[in-house]
Amino acid sequence: MKKVISVETMRNSDVAKISSGTPGIELMYNAGKSAFEHIDCENKKLAIVCGTGNNAGDGYVIALLAHENGADVTIFLIKEKFSSDGKFYFDECIKKGIKYKLCDENTCFLQYDVILDCIFGTGFKGVPSGITAEIIKKINISQKKGSRVVSIDINSGLNGDNGLSELCVRSDLTISIGTLKSGHFLGDAKDKIGKIVNCDIGIPISGEYYKLLEDDDFCDIIKERKNNSHKGTYGTAGVLGGCKEYSGAIKLANMSVSQLRSGCGISRVIIADSLFASVSPYLLESTLFLVKDDAGKMIFDEDRINNAINGLDSLAIGMGWGVCEENRKILEYIIGNYQGNLIIDADGLNILSALDMNILKSAKCKVAITPHPKEFSRLLKIPVAEVLYDSIRYSREFASEYNIVVLLKGTSTVITDGETVSICNRGCPGMASAGSGDVLSGIAAGFAAYNDNMFHTMECASYINGIAGELAQEKSNSISMISHDTADQIQNAVNKLLQKD
Repeated sequence: MKKVISVETMRNSDVAKISSGTPGIELMYNAGKSAFEHIDCENKKLAIVCGTGNNAGDGYVIALLAHENGADVTIFLIKEKFSSDGKFYFDECIKKGIKYKLCDENTCFLQYDVILDCIFGTGFKGVPSGITAEIIKKINISQKKGSRVVSIDINSGLNGDNGLSELCVRSDLTISIGTLKSGHFLGDAKDKIGKIVNCDIGIPISGEYYKLLEDDDFCDIIKERKNNSHKGTYGTAGVLGGCKEYSGAIKLANMSVSQLRSGCGISRVIIADSLFASVSPYLLESTLFLVKDDAGKMIFDEDRINNAINGLDSLAIGMGWGVCEENRKILEYIIGNYQGNLIIDADGLNILSALDMNILKSAKCKVAITPHPKEFSRLLKIPVAEVLYDSIRYSREFASEYNIVVLLKGTSTVITDGETVSICNRGCPGMASAGSGDVLSGIAAGFAAYNDNMFHTMECASYINGIAGELAQEKSNSISMISHDTADQIQNAVNKLLQKD
């Protein structure tokens, strides 16, 4: 687990460090020196593009060190304006004879081997404009034509908290300073950052932090099993959903395999009676439970629902289910009466968004929801853009208010129980296809059948799902890959973690 923080926490941490007696000018040198160690610029032509703040100061320190190591360095200034600490190092560059130019419409970086992006730091918000926007575009053109681009702390134009951007530098390498920020992983970040490293320069975190999930975080769940165990040891997981109008019935069958691949002992698929013919041929290891229906949609029958969920340690509900009054009754009944681990997804979330959310406060079961941003916007009754702009805050507040776990799907997944926040950075573009969320819910139900900590279970499900997707894309490609490919790689994703020391 690595620590990830907000821009505000980083700012407060900087202030606390300086207040404790470390001068800002010393921190700036440490930042530049640490970043320099990751930059191969010896005997290369190096362009260092600097803005007006302390991020530019880091660039001036790098310029001094690169010059000492034989690089042909040119500093490009967006504007002749400096922070006080930055001005000290800029003046040192001038004393050393390092060249500098003021950026204008004729500026070109095509002749440079390496371009350092030191325009904006993590505190930038908004959209770059004027000469800054033009320079960012020129940096990106040079990168496409072979120049190596390195961003210091964060890619200029990328929001340090949410990773959103209308225009930002595209880097081959981003060197984070101090501690990783959430904007390095959310939103557009994975499309703009080629590789990321962090330089710890001895600034203690002053405030809260988030967890960036890693392989070693799941050795308590993903571990070799004892010989003296049986299927009952690992619980019974169920999936409930599907209706005539959707192909979700077949997805549910695939999800039952996802549950078993995630380690549950028994898998149960609960569907409408009339879907039997379309689903049963695809089931081998799983059991099938039928619920009364009308024209392919379930009918609420308390006895049948009780029988369906009886003995389940976990239940995922809503995938391909449809939205109707009978399903509303079923969902309300399960929330109020089921006592296992409940994962609500897809149409289950759409139904939930029309209910009084306080129903969650009286739930007898442990609840996790797995929305994508649009589904979450319905639950919150705010625009999707607002969800994306402040996804961590909204997820945590919702989880805290209703005492549930929120798993908000996205480029990187946010998981929170209202107190702790985790970020899962696993996954790939090929997972942007129908059914990927269904596979995730199946994996989550499988793990939840034999792990009672819902927050940690959802962390693990997201992580395994992401690795499985990456492995599937390696075998296929980001265009042709389908959700079934991810399900096929679950066992290999588990293998990957089992092989960790």
